[in-house]
Amino acid sequence: MNAIVEAFAFFLGFLGWLMVGVALPNRYWRVSTVDGNVITTSTIYENLWMSCATDSTGVHNCRDFPSLLALNGYIQASRALMIASIVFGTFGLVATLAGMKCSKVGGENYVLKGRIAAIGGVDLFCFVGICTMIAISWYAANITQEFFDQFYAGTKYEIGEGLYIGWSSAILAICGGSCLLFSMGMDALLYVLLIKTSLLYFRPYRYHQSSRGHVVSTMATSQSVPSNYGRNAYV
Repeated sequence: MNAIVEAFAFFLGFLGWLMVGVALPNRYWRVSTVDGNVITTSTIYENLWMSCATDSTGVHNCRDFPSLLALNGYIQASRALMIASIVFGTFGLVATLAGMKCSKVGGENYVLKGRIAAIGGVDLFCFVGICTMIAISWYAANITQEFFDQFYAGTKYEIGEGLYIGWSSAILAICGGSCLLFSMGMDALLYVLLIKTSLLYFRPYRYHQSSRGHVVSTMATSQSVPSNYGRNAYV
């Protein structure tokens, strides 16, 4: 792989993984402005973990969500996807760093290093981007659905800055994985496709019934079986 493209892809992946870590604890995933007098609450904002409120005097009060099972399903799914993005990104950074030509891991075996970068960097960076994009978009879709629903009686929120940070991190992670995908050698690409094919396609024993009612097992792999047996076949 090209060393410059490798370094650029690693930088994009690291920046995307870092921004996922920034977006996850960000409190402003959705923000609502409530007009009122000086005493009443003026702003409510939430994220995946807590709900906060601030009044016109600037006093902030936050409380964690009391129960996980009492939350909406999309919030639980967004939590799981964002945490999975952090985990995938950590392993992706390690694999990409180990597969770069400038690193000493793996010695001078550039074929092995390319395979490590292909399997780890490409797949895991793409998983980071996909998981983050699904979590952020799902959360934003529920915000817009409640906002434009005329019959929704609860508090209506708007999209906060945490979602924009999450979208940016997903795009950066996908771009980093794409750069690794197009810069690695053809042998590494074929190796990745071979592994994916072997995991998705497994041919076990097949059983078929003969004309006399006996069940005969055959291997899925092709083996040459002689049709006529001679005397030497029984030795």
